[in-house]
Amino acid sequence: MPETAVVRAASLVLAHTPGLARHGSKPMRTLAGNAELTTSFLGNLRSFDDAVNYPPHQAFLGACHPRELPDRPWVGTGFPGAERFAPFGELMPEEEFFGLMAAVDEFDLLVLTPEVAERAAKRLASHPLADRLDLGRITAASGDVAAAVTSGALPVYLAPDVLAGALRGAHAEDESLAAHVLLENLACKATGTLALLHLLHDHDVDPTAIDYTISCSEEAVGDRYQRGGGNMGKTIASVAGLDSSSGADVKNFCAAPIPALVIAASLVVAGVFEQVVVLAGGSLPKLGMKFEGHLRHGLPVLEDVLGGVAVLVSADDGVSPRIRLDAVGRHRVSSGGAGAQILHDLTVQPLEAVGMRMLEVDDYATELHNPEITEPQGSGDVAARNYRTIAALAARRKEIARDGIEPFVAERGMPGYAPTQGHIASAICYLPHALRRLQGGSASKVLLLAKGSLFLGRMSQRSDGMSVLLERNGG
Repeated sequence: MPETAVVRAASLVLAHTPGLARHGSKPMRTLAGNAELTTSFLGNLRSFDDAVNYPPHQAFLGACHPRELPDRPWVGTGFPGAERFAPFGELMPEEEFFGLMAAVDEFDLLVLTPEVAERAAKRLASHPLADRLDLGRITAASGDVAAAVTSGALPVYLAPDVLAGALRGAHAEDESLAAHVLLENLACKATGTLALLHLLHDHDVDPTAIDYTISCSEEAVGDRYQRGGGNMGKTIASVAGLDSSSGADVKNFCAAPIPALVIAASLVVAGVFEQVVVLAGGSLPKLGMKFEGHLRHGLPVLEDVLGGVAVLVSADDGVSPRIRLDAVGRHRVSSGGAGAQILHDLTVQPLEAVGMRMLEVDDYATELHNPEITEPQGSGDVAARNYRTIAALAARRKEIARDGIEPFVAERGMPGYAPTQGHIASAICYLPHALRRLQGGSASKVLLLAKGSLFLGRMSQRSDGMSVLLERNGG
């Protein structure tokens, strides 16, 4: 059995979906019956070019390191040389994404107008991943959208208000199979598939060599009658051609990607599987979540992208960064809910377990939510708040002086840059950057840490979290 597991490769993708933003949980509830607010919402959706040129999106996709981002404001500033395809993946335009949803739709839920289906199929036929997509499904999805909507299907629009398709529900009496829930699930499946296909294509990974696929998305695929029964992992593995893979899902609210990564590494080290993929698709309910704050401050609706990530974990190859399973932090039940205590469990304790000081970690990756999205609605700068707490812990341990807190944040932290797709923003979005720095020699250790809000499910007042240390191979 291998002594250690490594992260061999990782991909990140975004799908620009302003037309789907109205189906986010907050807009769906708030816009209903409010014509004035709806008009303002639709009038402030971003164009694809605006999304591509938005600096945080380019940092997310690897065109620059987050610490290289220009000073805010980022809206309207542009990014020199910004392109759709970037080192970690791509930002897919909306019409093509609708085609991708049709290509992964195995139950004929999505109907597209003939015009949209034709354009989407044509554009995806020239995509670098075209040979891995079932383009025939896009043509088969062409149909009478108006008739579908009349029959009760959920209308789907190209931004701002062009009818492009409709999503059928699967059961009249099962709320988990209602059209808007199935749209969430299908969008998650499509973004997760896109990320996985980029992982395979961009890193020359043999899909038949993958033994297991773990999804850590936020959707709750169900029912009749296994509510949240899930297995988006195997679902995506099947459409991506991972014929030798099985799979399952890991759920832990926003924190799920880090436990999934630890589980994947544990399976490899235990000799159960040789190669495991960890992946996640986007969370459609979080589109437009903070749009009211954006409109009040004269900003466009910034929560208009779905994120996706895919990571390949395998046995030590002597090159790729190692996953230190002896340096895993966990938020214990006995630790309570104070923010400082949670971060103590996730930063100090795993490092103490392996005899390391906090200053030995080059980068701390935490909840990297874009503050330009969160601040206008009153949520503050989440990343900066976490980094100051981590730095204060270092000061409490006498590793830095009190006046060293801001330099610690500047050198080992970074500005938040991820869209508010909670699980994507919680550390995993930094993984491709970490690989680049660890493999290139500019960093030797990176700590990924994520937190989850268990109280959202109304079953517990608690939070949770997990962290894991990545280390340069041979150093």
